[in-house]
Amino acid sequence: MFEARSYGSDEAGAAGQVPRGGSGPAAKKPVCIVLHQEHSNPGHVGQWFRRNGHALDVRKPRFGDPLPETLEHHCGAVIFGGPMSANDKDDFVRAEIEWIGVALKEKKPFLGICLGAQMLNVHLGGRVGFHPDDMVEIGYYPLAATPDGRRLCPWPETVYQWHREGCDLAQGAQLLATSSGAFPNQAFTYGPAAFGFQFHPEITYAQVHRWTGHNPHRLELKGARERHEHIEGHVVHGPKVHAWLDCFLNRWVGAKLAIE
Repeated sequence: MFEARSYGSDEAGAAGQVPRGGSGPAAKKPVCIVLHQEHSNPGHVGQWFRRNGHALDVRKPRFGDPLPETLEHHCGAVIFGGPMSANDKDDFVRAEIEWIGVALKEKKPFLGICLGAQMLNVHLGGRVGFHPDDMVEIGYYPLAATPDGRRLCPWPETVYQWHREGCDLAQGAQLLATSSGAFPNQAFTYGPAAFGFQFHPEITYAQVHRWTGHNPHRLELKGARERHEHIEGHVVHGPKVHAWLDCFLNRWVGAKLAIE
């Protein structure tokens, strides 16, 4: 069994324990980070939380880590992507989907990225599946905010994608961003503080190199961008997406996101 852990200088406690973001009444709560591979890291999302004084309470249920029974001692939770599907019957996949209900019930900030967004959609009764023509989105693609999305915040115009499946929009969810590509539902919100992003705003330059270098077969799928387009695209679009993400996370943690 792996222990819940942290990255950088933040120290996470043993599995089931909550690391503290400091001491004293003004200490910031840690964020619960859910990852799906042994060597995964939370990229720019994790960097933002560390820069802003939040410890990373990293959980990997796939390798035996328990998920917290309550998020009372966390500022929020983020479930990241992975090579598995939200339709898989593995115990840890089912457990994560069910656990999203803790964040929703407690009205705590929740963010699902790629697989995490699809898990949120399944929890809400929606569906996840492949494109009927086997199209994928792997690389940088355009993004367009909906009217609800524009009322919430500005959005980047081009974002990084790495997925073969997409999701519909569950009942009660509001669509925030879309695209004209294979999977139109790109960002949605539910309730006061839950968000799902089909794209990967957390991606770093190093991760772009690693993902494209370690998975060349994915770049041969229908609709995928060539490797040089990933790298060149990140140089152009990555800084803009990260600036937007910084603003989003600041408002998300402070519960200052609302569609007016």
